Amino acid sequence: MRFSLIFEAQIVDASPRGEVQVFNELMEQALLAEKLGFDVVWSVEHTSLTHYAHMSAPETFLAFLAGQTSRIGIGHGVVCLMPAMNHPIKVAERVATLDILSKGRLHFGVGKGGSQQEAGAYGYDLKELQPIIDEAMYLIPRMFVEDEVEHNGPHLTIPPRPIHPKPFQSPHPPMYMACTNLDTLARAGERGLGALVLGFGGPEEVAKKNKIYRDAWEGRDVRDQVGYRPIQHLAALCPAIVLDDAKEARKIGLRGQRYFYESLNYWYGGGPCPDPDTWGDELVEEGTNTIITTKLASETLTMDLKEREGDRKPSSGILSAQNAYGTVEDCIDYVQQLADAGADEILFMTNMGTVPHWAQMETLRKIGTHVIPHFR
Repeated sequence: MRFSLIFEAQIVDASPRGEVQVFNELMEQALLAEKLGFDVVWSVEHTSLTHYAHMSAPETFLAFLAGQTSRIGIGHGVVCLMPAMNHPIKVAERVATLDILSKGRLHFGVGKGGSQQEAGAYGYDLKELQPIIDEAMYLIPRMFVEDEVEHNGPHLTIPPRPIHPKPFQSPHPPMYMACTNLDTLARAGERGLGALVLGFGGPEEVAKKNKIYRDAWEGRDVRDQVGYRPIQHLAALCPAIVLDDAKEARKIGLRGQRYFYESLNYWYGGGPCPDPDTWGDELVEEGTNTIITTKLASETLTMDLKEREGDRKPSSGILSAQNAYGTVEDCIDYVQQLADAGADEILFMTNMGTVPHWAQMETLRKIGTHVIPHFR
């Protein structure tokens, strides 16, 4: 099993000073992760989503990280394949170049982005994007292996051209797809791609998604394969704050999770912009010594959709408080549940809005010193 980090560059202070701070902090965390034995640092790609994600140029962040590390994997989780945002030729060139310079450490995820806010910035309608994304997804691997590529498709036209350079890994880096709903899980399995399950639903939801993915993988048709390196791999999101004081870890983690939810719901669901200064006691725990029910105040927020978002909405699992918030033992137990549910990789996420840098660093130390060695 792999143990990784995933970064959104999520911030409360969206000023230029706040952005400088978060990128410096993420670099410090990534360098510590390399020393502690983490396997991959994954970076999302979003645009125009203030507070929620300021990681808009992951190719730059990951290249900078690759130049300062020697072992840890470099993960695009994922590249948004809207051609006006990331033309297939430029994606192939950038991915191959970074794979060479990192000496074969690159992991290449693909997707379309999640909101009309992003799609509209580049002149697209989110609801009409999927065929364009699919065409680009199948086209890029050809550029990794063919001497000259010519393509005349319904959405993309490329005259005969050589595409350079070719990747360090042969035939190309392993490929993955962002999977936020059941349809994308089935699609990833059918196309022989790894699945990056980026939801908060927890082990029970991961188990359901794992079955869908594995069944689709087993029944796939080789003619539907994306690229030339099939990989059966399911990575599961694991929000985590791990400290000696379990109560403090849960309070910090759940507060960060609330910020994550509210900033997501602002862009995807039309909710209010998150304002932590107005929050009261957002964590309420009730129950006996053996059964604890945790509720987030943000459960009262609307999850109604902006009309233009179609049928997309934040997963209700994001309101689940059953994550790796607590002590080392709590984290080990939760990671074991994800492994039992079918996860091949744990995507630890600590970069959630209000979570202070010191708590993220301490969490990485606890995971690297105790959790990873436990499973290794």
